[in-house]
Amino acid sequence: MQYDKAGVQLINGCNNSLSADELTFSALVVQVCGQVQGVGFRPFVYNLAQRLGLNGSVCNRADGVLIRVQGDKPQLDLFQRLLEDEKPPMALIDSLIFDVAEPDVTCAGFSILDSVAGEVKVSVTPDASVCSDCLAELFDTADRRYRYPFINCTNCGPRYTLIKQLPYDRSDTTMSEFELCHSCQQEYDSPADRRFHAQPNACSNCGPELVFHDAAGVVLESFDPLLSVIELIRAGDIIAIKGIGGFHLVCDACNPEAVARLRQRKQRPDKPFAVMAANLPSLTGLVDLNAATGQRLQAQDAPVVLCPFTRDSKQEKQSAELQGIAPGLNWCGVMLPHSPLHYLLFHTAAGEPAGSEWLGQKQNLLLVMTSGNRSGDPLVTDNAEALKQLAGIADGFLMHNRDIHIRCDDSVVSGLSETMPLIRRGRGLAPQVIELPQSGPSVLACGAFFKNTVCLTKGNKAYVSQYIGDLANPECCRSLHKTIEHLQRLLDIEPELVACDLHPDFFSTRLAQEYCDAKDIPLLQVQHHHAHIAAVMAEHKITGPAIGLALDGLGLGSDGRLWGGELLKVSATGFDQLGQLSALPLPGGDRAAREPWRVAAGILYRLDRVDEISARFSACSASETVQQMLAKDLNCPLTSSAGRLFDGISALLGICLDNSFEAQAAMQLESHAYQYLQHHDWPDEPSLIQTAAELEMLPLLRRISEIDDPGYGAALFHQQLISGLSDWAAQVCVSQQVNQVVLAGGCFLNQLLRQGIEQQLTALGIEVFCAVQLPCNDSGISLGQAQVAHFVAHLKADQQSDGGPVAAHQEKKHVFSNSGTD
Repeated sequence: MQYDKAGVQLINGCNNSLSADELTFSALVVQVCGQVQGVGFRPFVYNLAQRLGLNGSVCNRADGVLIRVQGDKPQLDLFQRLLEDEKPPMALIDSLIFDVAEPDVTCAGFSILDSVAGEVKVSVTPDASVCSDCLAELFDTADRRYRYPFINCTNCGPRYTLIKQLPYDRSDTTMSEFELCHSCQQEYDSPADRRFHAQPNACSNCGPELVFHDAAGVVLESFDPLLSVIELIRAGDIIAIKGIGGFHLVCDACNPEAVARLRQRKQRPDKPFAVMAANLPSLTGLVDLNAATGQRLQAQDAPVVLCPFTRDSKQEKQSAELQGIAPGLNWCGVMLPHSPLHYLLFHTAAGEPAGSEWLGQKQNLLLVMTSGNRSGDPLVTDNAEALKQLAGIADGFLMHNRDIHIRCDDSVVSGLSETMPLIRRGRGLAPQVIELPQSGPSVLACGAFFKNTVCLTKGNKAYVSQYIGDLANPECCRSLHKTIEHLQRLLDIEPELVACDLHPDFFSTRLAQEYCDAKDIPLLQVQHHHAHIAAVMAEHKITGPAIGLALDGLGLGSDGRLWGGELLKVSATGFDQLGQLSALPLPGGDRAAREPWRVAAGILYRLDRVDEISARFSACSASETVQQMLAKDLNCPLTSSAGRLFDGISALLGICLDNSFEAQAAMQLESHAYQYLQHHDWPDEPSLIQTAAELEMLPLLRRISEIDDPGYGAALFHQQLISGLSDWAAQVCVSQQVNQVVLAGGCFLNQLLRQGIEQQLTALGIEVFCAVQLPCNDSGISLGQAQVAHFVAHLKADQQSDGGPVAAHQEKKHVFSNSGTD
């Protein structure tokens, strides 16, 4: 007899109404699948069985946890219920299968058996922030782990970043080189202990150690590493600190000179920095928090959360002093400590107070906590690499000798809306399995060019990697290779099919082709915006048809043109393009993405005001050249890109003429609108957008070009675009007789846009779906590619079984594209 995760009895996969009173077994075999390794599940089962007087065993297997248990029927019934009701906080159970077994009369007691190898089907456990029990010990002067920077237990600590392979055992982690001392071994072996089978268990006698290096890389053994770091930070220095998934570059957030120096050394003039505070009270006066954002900051994944700068006039001074953290924006990324080492930094700065009371008290120290890398490079994880790569940036290095097996950037969440969508999925969240609406072949999906992730599937499970980065950087390309190899080994997946983007010049596309050639397996090329919509459909288990509104920077269209503002009809059989934004010229091609004033120049050209360009953008050295390029139509490709439209409007309003980081102009445009709406209602002007197959915005562009107030102009643009896009999508829903709309693409990181469209469509009775488990930007592309690959595989199987035409890839050297419906 089998039960699903809700405890409903299953027989041959179907619900059955057999009551519990009719069950007469006294022995069970229980299979538990999900995130159940590295979370203290076996010790939990052991202690539960002991508490209920049951006999049997529990062990890790490649597909989860296997339990054999027997005893009195009432106790077995209670065991079944409590197995999920009282599960460890980090456990996520996908399924519980209970099978009747014959009692073993020789079985006495309950034991934890050695792990059993096999085909991996278990979810990989993400890293978790330090728990309250470990914090209490960390600051208890009588505890043997007082101020030990690597304290952890079965409920917290590093997991994914140190696991080499499954099942999850110490020998298969980067902790394998640290032999447990007698005391730690006793905890590890004691079922009653919180560290029973906690694989990263250690103490100062047997575990990892801190070491401090100066700027030249020389070890300063006579110094207290933590005290040295705090003294240097207070003096205005920049310190590289090794964390859970990689290094951070750290300085005093309240020291403008130190922040400016970090920007100059890292060549990051404007991109926002994240700020770490000791606790929620310490963020008072910096950002506005509510119950939801406060709770999100304190979650196990401890992400960076974007929160608006405080608007309390009594506290504006502190926020003003920190504006250098996020230039041109009305919000700031904040985070709380997630590792014991971070807590110890604040404890040291507070003078090492006894006990834990200080954890709830406001602390003055605020730390810039930004990725430890050179701009564009992947996160540094190795000690020797840090000394080399961060030389000239860091004035000191706080390191330890616990290796990081796989890099993982901090996760980032937007706290600017109630839904708090993901911006970056990394430490604490990756990799997290996503259940697809159908099973299919094992797929390797290689993702996009920007914000790359990869996805591997097995059955109906999709495993999306942590954020890897932009593939213009060779180190990120190497990281992509390593991540694929790591996840394949970890999850025991041998791909039968590879999916990638249509663009032939993407590194991910070339890698996919090389992989297919080497393995002699098919390659599926998926149109970029189709993948965007399919990713959201996958996590909501929608097979279509659905209307997809895809708004992003650029993606190669199935017609060879540059898409970026598309209205698609998507189903399991493919997609149809129903409409797109009216095209804008991009003078200089890709260069226009870095210099938004060029897009604004293209807008003026479309308004038949090309002669204004050189005067309006006289501060830009190439303005006259661009004016001539547009007049002669030289190197000015057309695009429907919504991302470039946002850039162009930002430049047209004089908000941002050049992007020093991706989406800077668009973010500052949103920020101006956000700031305007703090003091005013939405602008109330007649509709200036014409809805048709092409969404024509010339009247709106003309109106924006005449506005002197950038705040009002930004708000008006958002208001008009929200209304225009909502009307456009609603009209198509009626004509196509479809009532589901999917919003996807990086532009929907703009919370004014996302919330506005979602609210207007919902008010019309249309179901709206947005990305939840993954970011809506290119980080979700790999999941969408994998979903389309499953759809295509099913379609091909149906064609073959019906005697229909065989998919074209067989005649194209294992390559076929899914660029639209036939």
